[in-house]
Amino acid sequence: MMLTSQIVTVVLAFAATAYSQAQPWAQCGGSGWSGPTTCVSGWTCSASNEWYSQCVQGSSGGSGSGNSGGGGENNNGGGSSGGSVGNSCGSASVDQLVGFGAGTTGGGSGAGTTVTSCSALQSAISKGGVINISGTLSGCGSMRLVSGTTIKGVGSNSGLVGGGFRLIKISNVIIRNLQMRQAPAGADLIDIEESTKIWIDHNELSNDGIVGDKDYYDGLLDLKRAADQVTVSWNTFKDHWKGSLIGHSDSNGSQDRGKLRVTYHHNYWSNVNSRTPSVRFGTAHIYSSCYEDIPASGINSRMGAQVLVEHSSFTNVKKAIVTNLDSSEDGFATERNNVFSNSDRTITGASSFSPPYAYTADPANCICSLLKSQAGTGNF
Repeated sequence: MMLTSQIVTVVLAFAATAYSQAQPWAQCGGSGWSGPTTCVSGWTCSASNEWYSQCVQGSSGGSGSGNSGGGGENNNGGGSSGGSVGNSCGSASVDQLVGFGAGTTGGGSGAGTTVTSCSALQSAISKGGVINISGTLSGCGSMRLVSGTTIKGVGSNSGLVGGGFRLIKISNVIIRNLQMRQAPAGADLIDIEESTKIWIDHNELSNDGIVGDKDYYDGLLDLKRAADQVTVSWNTFKDHWKGSLIGHSDSNGSQDRGKLRVTYHHNYWSNVNSRTPSVRFGTAHIYSSCYEDIPASGINSRMGAQVLVEHSSFTNVKKAIVTNLDSSEDGFATERNNVFSNSDRTITGASSFSPPYAYTADPANCICSLLKSQAGTGNF
C-alpha cells in the first residue's frame, strides 16, 4: 500500500511539473505574465521584447533573450503542423492553390470569354464563368461579381485603372494575373464581404503612393462581414495608405468570430503605410512574404484575432508584428523563422492557431529576391 502511494505521489508530481511548464510555441514570459516561465523538454523560453517571451525549439527550461526588433534574425526553429520548408527558395509551387481557400474552382477550366472594354466586362461578369481581360481597361468603376467566376488577365500587362471588384454574398471566385490601380474614390480595389471560397493570386495592386488624402482610396484588398476561406498568394501590394483589412469594426464580433479565415503567402509588400494585413476577430496564416518600407504598422492582430507569421522578411517596417494597437482588445500572434532588419515587433499574447492544411514555405533569407521576380502578373 505504501509503494502504491509513493508511485501515485511521483506520478502526480511529474504531472504537476509538466503542467507548470509552457507548451511548444506558447507564451512563457513578459511584463505582467503570471503563467509558466519554463518550457517543456526540448524547448527554451526566448524573449521577443519586454512584454512577450515564447517557447521555441532548443535546450529545455530556462529563459533566453531575444531582440525587440532592431535587426538580426529570429530563427525560432521548426515548422507548424502540415508545413514543410525548402532549403532554398523556389520549393513552393507558383501555380497551386493552398490554404484556407483550397477547393475554390471559380468559373471552371474552359477557355472563357475575352473582353477588351468595360461594357463587355460588365456583361460577362453578369453571367460568370471564365473571363479574360485583355489590355488595360480604364474607368470601369466598382463591379459586383457573381458566384462561379474566374477573372484573369491576358499576358503581363492587363487589368484595371479606376475600377475594382466587389464580392458580396457569393462564393467560388478566382481573381488572377491582373494589374489593378487607382480604385474608384472611397472604394477598395477588391472588396470581399459575406463571401467564401475565394482565391486572389498573382495580381499587382497599387495606388498613388503614401501621398495626398489617405482616405481618398480605401483598401487594396479588404475582407469584411464574415468573409471566409480565402487564400491571397503571390501578389504585390505597393504604394498605398491602407493595404489589406480583415474585419472592419471592433463592434462586429458577433458576425465575424469563427469566420475571416485567410491564408496570405508569397506576397510582396512595399511602401504601404499600414494594414499588411490588419486582422480583427479572424485567423490569418502569413508565410513566405516580404515586407519593405512600411512606415506606420505592418501585421496588426487585434480584437482577439489569431495570427501565425513565419518564414517572412521585414526590412524598415515599423511595428512589423503588433498585437496591442488601434483596438480596445489585443490580438494574438506567433512568429517564427522570420528575419527582421530595422523592424520592431510587440507581441503581448501568443496565438494558439495551427494550420489545418499542408503547405510548402520558402525560407525568409531569400524570400524577397524570389518574390521580386515571381510575384505579380506574368509569373505562372
